[in-house]
Amino acid sequence: MPSHTLTVGFDLDMTLIDSRPGIKAAYEQLATETGVYIDTELVVSRLGPPLEQEMACWFPADQVAAAGDRYRAIYPDTAITPTTAMPGARESVEAVQALGGRAMVVTAKYEPNAKLHLAHLSIGADLLIGGLWAEGKAEALLEHGARIYVGDHVGDVRGARAAGALSVAVPTGPCDEAELRAAGADVVLPDLTAFPEWLRTHTAG
Repeated sequence: MPSHTLTVGFDLDMTLIDSRPGIKAAYEQLATETGVYIDTELVVSRLGPPLEQEMACWFPADQVAAAGDRYRAIYPDTAITPTTAMPGARESVEAVQALGGRAMVVTAKYEPNAKLHLAHLSIGADLLIGGLWAEGKAEALLEHGARIYVGDHVGDVRGARAAGALSVAVPTGPCDEAELRAAGADVVLPDLTAFPEWLRTHTAG
């Protein structure tokens, strides 16, 4: 049953973490192993959708699943260490908790690898759910009673709206402010450094 406690959801890639260097390194190793050309700069310019969607741009359909499995296996040794926290990420999670709330991460990323990122960067979310994208994120947001969902992609906005949650967007990923607003974001902040004060004001109101 959803709780009446304040619950705020966050996307992971390019919302809480800048995973571009790590993802680039993982794709470069995959390209070396498979001999398949992958434009890694292009890959990291459009993070957000599920891995299989990106793999389908580089591998034949019958090889996508295997390529995805290998990428996930490569990931822990190549992608965790180069990844950094986005400015304001830890403070935003802590701001939710300081108000007695729960901070949850809902991401399309493979959950075990997402967990490694949070641990490595000491981002102390209360709950992590992986493998969900766009409207699919509403499943977790509704289950846990999240009233706010914070993300950087139009897919995150769609997920929030599908869950009836307030969509707070940051243009720190592939989507700019105009795209986020056009998708239906309720609030657009310049980045997460503005989130703690916004949350305090919002909850006080």
